[in-house]
Amino acid sequence: MTLVHHDPDLDIAPPRLLGVDHLEWWVGNARTFAGFLCSAFGFEPVAYAGPETGRADRVSYLLRQGGIRFMVSGALHPESPIADHVRRHGDGVRDIAFLVDDVDAAYDAALARGGTGLRSPADDTDDHGTVRHAAIATFGDTVHTLLDRSRYDGPFAPRFEPSDLSRPVGPDVGLVRLDHLVGNVELGALERWVHFYEQVFGFSQLLHFDDDQISTEYSALMSTVVWNGDRADPQPTGELVVMPINEPAEGRKKSQIEEYLDFYGTPGVQHIALRTEDIVATVRALRARGVRFMDVPATYYAEARQRMEGIDDLPWAALEELSILVDRDADGHLLQIFTETVTDRPTVFFEIIEREGAKGFGEGNFKALFEAIERAQARRGNL
Repeated sequence: MTLVHHDPDLDIAPPRLLGVDHLEWWVGNARTFAGFLCSAFGFEPVAYAGPETGRADRVSYLLRQGGIRFMVSGALHPESPIADHVRRHGDGVRDIAFLVDDVDAAYDAALARGGTGLRSPADDTDDHGTVRHAAIATFGDTVHTLLDRSRYDGPFAPRFEPSDLSRPVGPDVGLVRLDHLVGNVELGALERWVHFYEQVFGFSQLLHFDDDQISTEYSALMSTVVWNGDRADPQPTGELVVMPINEPAEGRKKSQIEEYLDFYGTPGVQHIALRTEDIVATVRALRARGVRFMDVPATYYAEARQRMEGIDDLPWAALEELSILVDRDADGHLLQIFTETVTDRPTVFFEIIEREGAKGFGEGNFKALFEAIERAQARRGNL
């Protein structure tokens, strides 16, 4: 793999991103993990690539639900970079792939503005057309692939064929799109990675939370949310890309970010927030499919009712039954819930979120959420 880096030239416009095309997971057993996402979270198997389709070194399953696409890849040989990645980090998100309309221009702009190239622009072609792609390095071993699939009409990409896997039986889940993606970085690195997204991709800061805003009795963290939107005109060409970045802060005990870094071994994607239009129906379906969520104490809801006073249409009985959290900001309110980690190592988990105008991230729920995470850490002996 060749790394290409240039000194930044901010006179060049940043890459024009049209949204997240897909997330690629690198895992120890792709068939099993893909099956888990289908059976537990209601994803549909769409396409497959492997030895049968001309890919001799790996297998990949492309899954879809609403506007969300996951590619789950596993190694076929021990010398594979996927196998090495899994050995060092466990299962996790390797690639946050951005859709662009001009791969060469986006790649050149990212390098000119200080990015590090991992893969120069290249074409993959079959009878369905051509997908052009390149890749840029980001935090840890995570990468950003830049994709143009405007000249391709196949099931996903060359060497992928329509999946012959059956869609698992279960209630519809109703996930519609990615809401945001959260990355964890090491102590002291937050400012550097915020600057990276501002400089290389032209993102701006949406929100920042200090350790006094995100803390419990035992631990704390700091977080900055970067995005490709603008407060005055929040909808850019294409879809919004929203990425909170967390770093640990000093505390009495080990924070969730430190636990993640200890087990993943490098900065990486901590959780994936998935949007629904009806969180009660979605969480009921997920629980029926066996998904496990972090619990909050019953006392949370008395305080939450006070915080949400004036919003009269909240289904409080269902929210308390299902452990769904609520919060509000100047633009509206939101409902959210967090799964337990979905990997063997305590690293990656999902957030399910319904937004009713709110643009925040559940600041009023931070304490309850992080105390729930700490209870899980304590059971693992990692607090």
